[in-house]
Amino acid sequence: QVQLVESGGGSVQTGGSLRLSCGASGYTYSDYCMSWFRQAPGKEREGVAAFNPGGGYTYYAASVKGRFTISQDNAKNTLFLQMNSLKPEDTAMYYCAASVCSPVWQGSAMLQQYQYAYWGKGTQVTVSS
Repeated sequence: QVQLVESGGGSVQTGGSLRLSCGASGYTYSDYCMSWFRQAPGKEREGVAAFNPGGGYTYYAASVKGRFTISQDNAKNTLFLQMNSLKPEDTAMYYCAASVCSPVWQGSAMLQQYQYAYWGKGTQVTVSS
């Protein structure tokens, strides 16, 4: 059974940094695409960053490109999201998601939430001005 557990959220001031982690278990690591989504109060869930380990592809939402970096530690089956230059508008619950994917899967489709079958419970990020 696929399980995803997020950690690393917290409260920071504008311009600060956080690194989120997602511990994954129950599947063959290289066969699954992984992603981060977020949902702010009163807003729809949106894709933030995604990673395809089979093809080595990454994709970022325009709002975070250049500030956030998605990466994986294969040995520890852990997904990371390094978030720098944080802004108040980054405040949200952040979710890790996973799904089986083709090694050639890439582009904006990687941030469509219906593509993902497995989800964690989230970790809260709050950025104050």
